[in-house]
Amino acid sequence: MDAKELDVLYRTHVDELEQSYASTLDRLGWDAVVIHSGSLVKRSEFDDQFWPLRPTPAFQHWLPLVEADAGVVVRPGHRTRLFRTVSETFWERPPKPESQAFEDAFEPAGGRDWRQIRDHLGPGRVAFIGEQRGNGPACVDDRAQVNPTDLTHALDALRTRKTPYELGCLVEANRRASVGHETLRKAFREIEASEMDLHLAYLQATGQDDGETPYKNIVALGRNASTLHHIAYGRRPAQGGGSLLVDAGAVCRGYCADITRTWVKGNGAAATSFEALVCGVEAMQQRLCALARANLSYEALHDESHRHVAQVLRDAGLARGSTDELVDGGITRAFYPHGLGHSLGLQTHDVGCALRKPRQDNPFLRNTSDIAPRQVFTIEPGIYFIPELLEALRARPEGHLVDWTTVSALSPFGGVRIEDDVYVGDSGAVRNLTRETLPAGGGRV
Repeated sequence: MDAKELDVLYRTHVDELEQSYASTLDRLGWDAVVIHSGSLVKRSEFDDQFWPLRPTPAFQHWLPLVEADAGVVVRPGHRTRLFRTVSETFWERPPKPESQAFEDAFEPAGGRDWRQIRDHLGPGRVAFIGEQRGNGPACVDDRAQVNPTDLTHALDALRTRKTPYELGCLVEANRRASVGHETLRKAFREIEASEMDLHLAYLQATGQDDGETPYKNIVALGRNASTLHHIAYGRRPAQGGGSLLVDAGAVCRGYCADITRTWVKGNGAAATSFEALVCGVEAMQQRLCALARANLSYEALHDESHRHVAQVLRDAGLARGSTDELVDGGITRAFYPHGLGHSLGLQTHDVGCALRKPRQDNPFLRNTSDIAPRQVFTIEPGIYFIPELLEALRARPEGHLVDWTTVSALSPFGGVRIEDDVYVGDSGAVRNLTRETLPAGGGRV
């Protein structure tokens, strides 16, 4: 989908948001809400540098603008207003928006002073959504309640149901990220590169600066793949064979792609066995994608993923015993400690599908919703050789179910994770956004 098509869908997106906000505010008894884009945050109290702005997701839900101290005033029955401060510094300028389509979608609030926003609020209950630093609620109105729980949760939940415009942005974000992943697959196959080399190659291929990525790229060679969020990039090229795990995304108008691929190269029995493990996880991940459907509890799908992991562990010669023994005995959780996935949108780990807590045995599960039409979420099972978890398992009675010789042989490869972004259509059918442009999930390069 090209930029012009997205611009057309954007106006319909704003119309739908205005209707959804009006019904939400009315249901919860609010008369108006001010949404703050966010303020710049200093990297340290000991110098004058600032982090790149990460706009408030509720603000970006309305428009793809990365500007500090901007605001949206939503008041049902009135046209939504956009307030933009004018930067007077010559040191930096905010990035140019990817699209200018929002300029005709709002009523300009006018003025430079946030206190002028009071003129557009009207009577009644007013909420403020955003950070309390910078131009915060004190500048808005003495009546403003800051981040009220009922409204915050309702707006978080609203973001889980994607409009056609949002879906288009997510499709394009996946396409951009796919270019980076394919670039790193070829680089891993053809040259001896360090993690830092590969990280920089990904940024170049996707046309992103480091601060623009949806999250810090995870680029892990060999044993480093056992650190789930490995970002301390090695500077020395890997020699010979080994493994590469890349968990990296891209952004389109604020919407995030989140993709993981795992590759192996080299000769020898261990490399061949690890390749079989990668292929086993790849096949499992595709089965789990196929099982996703509307009205299914995502936590139930996560539970099912542990049963599939048990089979992969047996097939790889890493464990023996029945599925119930491996799951109930905590064997699968030692090799696969994280959740199956999470909601995805304007935040990589979007929160709208995690409004209720998971069970105690699923502490890291970030999606606890019932799968519903227009949701987007990731499906990302993995199997890892994490020393701390495996040593603890080895000391337990259940440790006898593990083949520790095979674990020792495969541990230098770190681990494998395969991750796709999927969308549930209005009919309940699941569309895999990632596989449309990046068909292979992993294996030998």
